[in-house]
Amino acid sequence: MLSLGGRGLLLGLAVAAAAVLAARLMGWWGLRAGFRLFIPEELSRYRGRPGDPGLYLALLGRVYDVSAGRRHYEPGSHYSGFAGRDASRAFVTGDYSEAGLVDDISDLSSSEMLTLQNWLSFYEKNYVCVGRVIGRFYGEDGLPTPALTQVEAMITRGLEANKRELQEKQTFPPCNAEWSSARGSRLWCSQKSGGVSRDWIGVPRKLYKPGAKEPRCVCVRTTGPPSDQMPDNPPHRNRGDLDHPNLAEYTGCPPLAITCSFPL
Repeated sequence: MLSLGGRGLLLGLAVAAAAVLAARLMGWWGLRAGFRLFIPEELSRYRGRPGDPGLYLALLGRVYDVSAGRRHYEPGSHYSGFAGRDASRAFVTGDYSEAGLVDDISDLSSSEMLTLQNWLSFYEKNYVCVGRVIGRFYGEDGLPTPALTQVEAMITRGLEANKRELQEKQTFPPCNAEWSSARGSRLWCSQKSGGVSRDWIGVPRKLYKPGAKEPRCVCVRTTGPPSDQMPDNPPHRNRGDLDHPNLAEYTGCPPLAITCSFPL
């Protein structure tokens, strides 16, 4: 079970993980000795066809030798379109057409950039990076372009957003929910609802978030200090997070009930 102290430890680990990822990103973008620079036309020769010099693909301008995974990338295979080019966009969209197998990711969101970062981690772990492609992400000097700097910033923002979402989920775990045509809907809290193990149960409440069209059901701690109370704050009312301004009770459900039923 996750106590308040345990929750703080988990959040601390999340912050540390984000910092490690950020540091790794800086290492990936930086210039390394011995890296080869490709122009796109040259990289296109590395598609694993008979007579080709190798089997390479690029992601965010970084070129990987994927010969060890030939069955996935060679001509005729499912991912053959990735070979010999930078098709960063398709790693997110799943569009394997010629129009989709491109490196233009300028309209992707921060969360989609995190998907690319996860793919980058995969290739760093499983394949050898042999160089960089001159173009959108790297200049003729092999250094990052403003476009790649923007990608790095968006990935950092995505990591920060993930950290905030984790913190919110620990404070306000999602409710359990079920619906049936015979009994209607039921919302309830438990010590593991929302996949968050803890030493309290909580009560169902509506959580309103700025920009969200509808509230969502969360479990709210009913005793102790508010989660956001600072050590030097005045004495609390022993109501947990019940007085959070973004919360609302469910009509027809007792305020301290751990289960709310809504018959048809």
